[in-house]
Amino acid sequence: MTKCIAFHSYKGGTGKTTISANFSALLAKKGYNVYLLDLDVYAPSLGSYFDIHEPKKWINDFLLGNASVDDVCIDITKRISGDIKGTLNVGFANSSKEEIYKLEGNVSRQSSQMQLLRNFILLREELFVKKNADFVIIDTSPGIRYWSINTLAVSDIVILTLKMGDLDIEGTKKMAQEIYGAFTKFGTLCYLLLNRGPGYCSIPEFQHNPVNITEKHKGGGSGNSRHYSSLEDLSSTIDIGIISEIPCYCDIQFSTKEFLTGLEYPEHPFTLKLANLATKLETNETYSQQQ
Repeated sequence: MTKCIAFHSYKGGTGKTTISANFSALLAKKGYNVYLLDLDVYAPSLGSYFDIHEPKKWINDFLLGNASVDDVCIDITKRISGDIKGTLNVGFANSSKEEIYKLEGNVSRQSSQMQLLRNFILLREELFVKKNADFVIIDTSPGIRYWSINTLAVSDIVILTLKMGDLDIEGTKKMAQEIYGAFTKFGTLCYLLLNRGPGYCSIPEFQHNPVNITEKHKGGGSGNSRHYSSLEDLSSTIDIGIISEIPCYCDIQFSTKEFLTGLEYPEHPFTLKLANLATKLETNETYSQQQ
C-alpha cells in the first residue's frame, strides 16, 4: 500500500498545514514510513512545527537539480515526542524571497518549467521506490497555481480543506467544477474536509448545528438565501464527498507556538478526528465522490 495524499484549499487560513503535519505524525506513530513535503512554496510554514529553520538543503534545491532526496528529506522521528513505531521524514521549502523568485523565474520559462515538473515527479517516485515510503503527504499552496496543479496531478488522493463561509464554499465549488473533475476522470480521489466548524468552543446556548449553513445568492437581496439542511446537501452542491468534519478548537487555533497536538495530547478530540481520518485512508474506507 503506497499513497500520495495532497492537502489543498481554495484559499489560505483553512488549517491544512496543521492538519497535514499532525496527520503525518499520527501515520508515523501507527508504524508507517511517512514523508511530509512542504510544497506551499510561496508561504512555507512546516519548519515551525518541527523547529527546523535552516536545513542544509531545501526542496527548492531538489526541484532546481541541486540536491538529492537524501539531502532534502530529514528524518525527524527522534525529535518528536510519543511512541513512534514508524518514521517521519520532512522536506522543507525555503521561504526567502530570493529562493521563491528563483523558482518563479524558472516557472515562467517553458523549458525550465518542464524540467521542474520532471524533477517533481522524480521526487515522488524516488520516495516510493528507493525510500519505500508508505505515504507521501504534501502540503501545497492554496488556489490554482503552478505547484498546486502539479501536486494535484501526481496525487492519489486530494483532501480539500475549507471553512464554513460563503467565500470558501463558493471558491471550492468553482474549483471542483473547473479543476478537480479533470483529475477524478483519471482516478484521483477527491474529498472535502470541513475544518473549524462551529460547536466545540461555542457558548452552549448559542451553539449552531455545523450543518446549518446559509449561502447568500448574488443579486437576490438580503432575504434570498439558500440553507444547507445537511452535510450531504453541501457535498452535493460542491459535488465532492465529505470525508471528515472537524470543529474549531480554540486551544489549537490561538496557540502562539505551533506543535503537534496529535502526539502531545493523544486523547484530544482533534487527535481523535485525525486518527479516524487516518484509519479511513489506510483501509480505503472512504466515501463515494458523489453523495
